[in-house]
Amino acid sequence: MLHQIAPEVFQISLMPRNSINCYIIEGVLVDSGIRSSYTIVKKALQKIPVYQHILTHAHADHQGCSDQICAEFSIPLLCHPDEVFRTETGMVTTDYPNPQHWIARLQQKFWAGQGHTVERTIGENDKIGNFSIIETPGHSQGHISLFREQDGVLIIGDVATNMNLLTTATGLRLPPNIFTTDQQRNIESLQRLAKLNPAIICFGHGPIMKNTERQFEQFVDKCSTAF
Repeated sequence: MLHQIAPEVFQISLMPRNSINCYIIEGVLVDSGIRSSYTIVKKALQKIPVYQHILTHAHADHQGCSDQICAEFSIPLLCHPDEVFRTETGMVTTDYPNPQHWIARLQQKFWAGQGHTVERTIGENDKIGNFSIIETPGHSQGHISLFREQDGVLIIGDVATNMNLLTTATGLRLPPNIFTTDQQRNIESLQRLAKLNPAIICFGHGPIMKNTERQFEQFVDKCSTAF
């Protein structure tokens, strides 16, 4: 359930085979899984206290228990300005290409949590401890990633996944088009992240990847050429 990745960086695996993850970085909870993730996240925060909660983006598998967690632990919620509406209303599929698709409707009904007031917005060049906020739109309008330059830890959210979401097989992939606002813009965000030469990449979906052979940069190059 709770795995240390780097100094003051912990992964909370919320579903089997790391299919949904959230993280604690330097006392900050990043994302919260789906609505039913509450019990697991709560147990993790009882072991590792946090003082605030940040969303990489406000889709159902990232904000699912944010309202419950913020209320339980009396911590503020932060997100990008373009994610505020979905965060505060809980209407999380409004930026999907087809919000009425049956999968989107199921996510909204069974995975999404209630809205919660955003205390502060964050954007490009803001700092969360030693992590820099990087705006990485495309998968959602206000998607952000977090990067710690000193050791190359990258919290990537859903700019890429490290698994096939249907089979759960490990491997780098673009996020599914059905859940992605603008895939071309998302690839441009990937190109920005590749230039950082990250050493450890933490995904919303899939296992942690140590980028020892620059496989991440190779993946981004392939996406850039193919798209």
